[in-house]
Amino acid sequence: MKIGIPKEVVKGETRVAFAPSAIAQVKKKGHEVIIESGAGLGSMFADELYEKAGAVIVKSAQDVYAAADIIFKVQAPVVHPLTGKNEAEMVREGTAFVGYLAPFANAEAIRILARRKITSFGMEFIPRITRAQSMDSLSSMATLAGYKAVILAADNLPRIFPLLMTAAGSITPATVVVLGAGVAGLQAIATAKRLGAKVEAFDPRAVVKEQIESLGATFIPMENIEDVSTAGGYAKEQSDAFLRKEQEAIASRLHKADVVITTAQIFGKKAPLLITEEMVKLMPPGSIIVDLAAEQGGNCELTKVNEVVRKHGVSIHGVVNLPAAIPVNASQMYTKNLVTLFLHLYADPAKGLDFEDEIVKGACLTHNGEIKNEMVKKVLG
Repeated sequence: MKIGIPKEVVKGETRVAFAPSAIAQVKKKGHEVIIESGAGLGSMFADELYEKAGAVIVKSAQDVYAAADIIFKVQAPVVHPLTGKNEAEMVREGTAFVGYLAPFANAEAIRILARRKITSFGMEFIPRITRAQSMDSLSSMATLAGYKAVILAADNLPRIFPLLMTAAGSITPATVVVLGAGVAGLQAIATAKRLGAKVEAFDPRAVVKEQIESLGATFIPMENIEDVSTAGGYAKEQSDAFLRKEQEAIASRLHKADVVITTAQIFGKKAPLLITEEMVKLMPPGSIIVDLAAEQGGNCELTKVNEVVRKHGVSIHGVVNLPAAIPVNASQMYTKNLVTLFLHLYADPAKGLDFEDEIVKGACLTHNGEIKNEMVKKVLG
């Protein structure tokens, strides 16, 4: 198959869907890589690196879409600034697309893909099962987001993270509170500990207490804690009463929190509100909230997407797409996830896709003129 890699056109996106290091892997399987000139520059991958690895460089996105049997992307299809067409319209009819699809925010692109009989796979829909771990780009990107959130906080906090004993006296360590102990939260805990902070963490899932403590953080207890995990290990949507209990547990720690990293998200739903404006007032002057759920509505009531809100002496960072701030590693990790998925999907191109396979069935959003994913079909109609 001819794999096409167009340049990402969403503002601020520095990642590329295919790092040069993976070209040899797909060429061994008989596939060809066609990439738009300059597609890798945001990730420090020059055209020469792709040429040396055996890729074909073309001048424009139109050239990529016209030649490719399958398109690899990071961001969901959007209107291309040069052609004025939705990228879903640029994919050749009857071919394939793999990347993030964000169907609930990009319904029109999904309908276009279905109408044009394009087989599309959403990276965010890969099932959370053991044999799909190496394809799980959500976890890869969450790892980087958790790391970068702490670095961002440390860079903006008007004090240092570690304990320091000096001739001028002792400096006590900063206190970091992490809300949510998924992949991003656990990485944030580990990073803050490495920087010398005192770390506390909260999660409504009782099963993660041991993981939090294994990283050296203190688990924030909650009254009547229960197992609120889904079958896939994520937090599920809570009742208003349960959410109030969460807020009470979190509020009890905010008076001494120099940094709060919030990571709580529910797949396909608005992020839970964990920090109200009244709770923000409890935090010390100069403290920081980094809200990794900003794009899903935010875990903090004051969060604004892609803005830093300063209120009540606290800075609330509504960050979006933090992995794009670390494009080299983000692109390498995403490429590994995507290529592993691709080689699984098309292990035997002659036989076609196996829709009895859990990974194929779970990740496929559109095929043969229809929306295949039941969750997406229910929302889009």
